[in-house]
Amino acid sequence: MILPWIFCGVLLAATVFLSIKIYSLKKSMGEISAEFRRLLAEDTNNLIFISGSDKHARKLAASVNRELAELRKQKLRYQKADSELKTAITNISHDLRTPLTAIFGYLELLEKQEANESLSRYITQIRSRAEAMAQLTEELFRYSVLYSETEQKTQDTDIRGILEEALVSFYGAMENRGITPQIVLPKDPVVRKIQPSALSRIFDNIISNAIKYSDGDFFVTLTEKGEISFSNTAKKLSSVEVEKLFDRFYTVDSARKTTGLGLSIAKLLTERIGGTISANYRESKLTITLYF
Repeated sequence: MILPWIFCGVLLAATVFLSIKIYSLKKSMGEISAEFRRLLAEDTNNLIFISGSDKHARKLAASVNRELAELRKQKLRYQKADSELKTAITNISHDLRTPLTAIFGYLELLEKQEANESLSRYITQIRSRAEAMAQLTEELFRYSVLYSETEQKTQDTDIRGILEEALVSFYGAMENRGITPQIVLPKDPVVRKIQPSALSRIFDNIISNAIKYSDGDFFVTLTEKGEISFSNTAKKLSSVEVEKLFDRFYTVDSARKTTGLGLSIAKLLTERIGGTISANYRESKLTITLYF
């Protein structure tokens, strides 16, 4: 008669012990999860601490701490390399300006001299190449400056108005390419608290890219909700190339006079002023979508 009671008592004790153990483990796992999210968000050197004494939970916390320490080391190395790259770009841009200024000076002297047809043609080609190099150098310099800036002075800005100005400024370029844009804009202004100069630069870079690679069409749509889409047919593109469009220094055609920074700058500025940007390629049509 006593044996069943003893068995029930042991079973009850084991149940209570396991319940406490499970509760302790769940609490430790919750603490590890919460601490992990906090440490990633705060970018701190603190370690994960748990209140429980379970050796398995503590072993897991120690393992996560080791991985976090390694992640921080990798991040610091990346930040250092990225900083060195930006500094190098800035220095190179500055260093190139001096010889380019001299080249343009000598070109002006040559153009004032009497020259035969062949020499005039050579001088024209030299100036064309020098101007392209100056443009690339300036683009590199501006990118390094933009990447270093962190503060953005925002104000109430009419997205529709900025977009209209950008499209008008590219009217001549579109006409030269035989492109007649189809534009759909809302009747009322679409106002957001953002930096107008940054928004203008974003639109300029996206429109310039569309004109460069368009097969003859260009569609622009702005909704009242703040979504802007730029679409054009680009049969020469591939889905792999589209995935790299926002990468720094990536260019579809290496023979073009470009650094491949245009869309990278657009992405940088869009995210900096609180918007989102994405690219989609379907049925030979490239669509870049912004949302503020």
